[in-house]
Amino acid sequence: MAFDGIVISNIVRDMKEKLVGGRILKIQQPEKDELIITIKNYDQYRLFISADASLPLIYLSSSKKEAPITAPNFCMLLRKYIGTARIVDVYQPGFERVVVIELEHLDEMGDVCRKKLITEIMGKHSNIIFCEEEDEGKLRIIDSIKHVSSAMSSVREVLPGRDYFIPKQGDKIDPSETNEEEFVSKVGGYPDSLAKAVYMTYTGFSPLMANELVHRAGFDGETNTQELSGDMLIHLYRRFDEMMLEIKDGSFEPCICFKSDSDKIDADSIKEEGTPVEFAALKLTSYENAPDMHVIVYESISSVLEEYYAKKNVITNIRQKSADLRKVVANAVERTVKKLELQKKQLKDTEKRDKYKLYGELLTTYGYGLEQGLSECVLNNYYTGEDIKVPLDKDISPLDNAKKYYEKYAKLKRTFEAVSVQVKSSEEELEHLESVNVALEMATMADDLDAIKQELIECGYIKGHFGKSRDNGKGKSGKSPNRNAGSREKSKPLHYVTEDGFHLYVGKNNYQNDELTFKLANGGDWWFHAKKNAGSHVIVKTEGKELPDRVYEQAASLAAFYSKAAQGSKTDVDYLQRKDVKKPNGAKPGFVVYYTNFSMTVEPKIDGLTLIN
Repeated sequence: MAFDGIVISNIVRDMKEKLVGGRILKIQQPEKDELIITIKNYDQYRLFISADASLPLIYLSSSKKEAPITAPNFCMLLRKYIGTARIVDVYQPGFERVVVIELEHLDEMGDVCRKKLITEIMGKHSNIIFCEEEDEGKLRIIDSIKHVSSAMSSVREVLPGRDYFIPKQGDKIDPSETNEEEFVSKVGGYPDSLAKAVYMTYTGFSPLMANELVHRAGFDGETNTQELSGDMLIHLYRRFDEMMLEIKDGSFEPCICFKSDSDKIDADSIKEEGTPVEFAALKLTSYENAPDMHVIVYESISSVLEEYYAKKNVITNIRQKSADLRKVVANAVERTVKKLELQKKQLKDTEKRDKYKLYGELLTTYGYGLEQGLSECVLNNYYTGEDIKVPLDKDISPLDNAKKYYEKYAKLKRTFEAVSVQVKSSEEELEHLESVNVALEMATMADDLDAIKQELIECGYIKGHFGKSRDNGKGKSGKSPNRNAGSREKSKPLHYVTEDGFHLYVGKNNYQNDELTFKLANGGDWWFHAKKNAGSHVIVKTEGKELPDRVYEQAASLAAFYSKAAQGSKTDVDYLQRKDVKKPNGAKPGFVVYYTNFSMTVEPKIDGLTLIN
């Protein structure tokens, strides 16, 4: 996470511009480690502060959050002292990850008093601390959202009545107070990579911004400091000085770096389709030419933080919610693979059946001329004209040996026929489970997971109270299971449009695949699927028109992208008209067959398409 001193500087500057002079209207504590402070200053602003150990944050939020009916003690204390206070200053001490809000209020006697609300963004040590000034500029802690006793920390107690101070970060230097000589000496003398030398020497620099600085200087972040000459270190210092001047002047360019395989370069498409990778308060030039990376600049650092963590939370929440389903699928895959290996071994053991049949035929033909008591005999194979050696049981007659070989053949034949069916069933089961894994990778909302869970229930992988049959994606009641109408966004297939105006649809799970193929598509529409790979059904609606060659390629690339083969460089995709796609009776969701098709080799990518939903 790049929530470093530079991001804090950007946040502090925005807070200064918008909040200083404003008056507090409301203080809420929706979670045990969170505050939302509403401030009126011409416009109304909502300051969100979180001291959560896993995700500490501070930014101006555009969204509301429900607060508990009974306010926690810390919230009540703040309301008592600064419920109507005026914000007189916001600052960042020493380029630390600390935001100090200075407040002015009237005490019970009507005298003007000053308090400080201090937010520390320091990982698991994050805190929100309420202080008052004493003589000689000392700060005394009135209370904090987290109490830290001496048993919890040997560095600093955070308790009511204790003095407040910021713990020192080793020997790190405030970057706003350094000079060329100190920079060259400290960074050049650090026995490690160049980027690490920067962020281990100066407060406020994260590894991300240290690498950005090194990139701007034209060096590799992994280069050892010992490899740089004095002139090179001076050149690096000048880029460092330029960066610090940007920060001092407030020339921030808050941005998010998105990873997106789409060839669309407009910001809205990238935000919609891409996955957020990093954020920063200064433009990340180090990512501008990286493959599949897109750096989007925003109006404010608060909008960056709000969007970045909103998208990250969606991804994280879906991952957490899908963990149990992934485990179910992984266990089922493991069992099916073991079962398939055993079945194939049994199948291999039946390969001798035709040899036993031949032995039986030859012994039946020539057995009358053979003596009893032989352990083997040589007979002419009248199919090939060659002599072959046939082992015999000397305790029984040649004709009884023939009968015995026929019995072995018949048994192995029955085994072969039965196991062949089992192998085919296991292979189809494995293919189905792989398709569920692809659907789990594509899931972006809880409704997607509900559909996948329902499929696993109906296929017997999960025990549940739902019926074993499914009617067009609905349970016995005729309503989608585990869904409350109106309370959750309904999952829909992905919908793309080409520059030519053709509409393409992608199933996000096997139920959607069936729905697209056998309900949405008509016989003249085109159907695409990655060859011999689990993946989505892709439908191109033709509306009676002839498809340009480019649309065939775009649809095939889309089918490859939403398949198990997505990580490869190229893959084969089958395509044919929908009327030639069939679903066998009793087949699992998403399973189809076809006997005539075209194929093309494409790169898995989203090429020249606009996402509609």
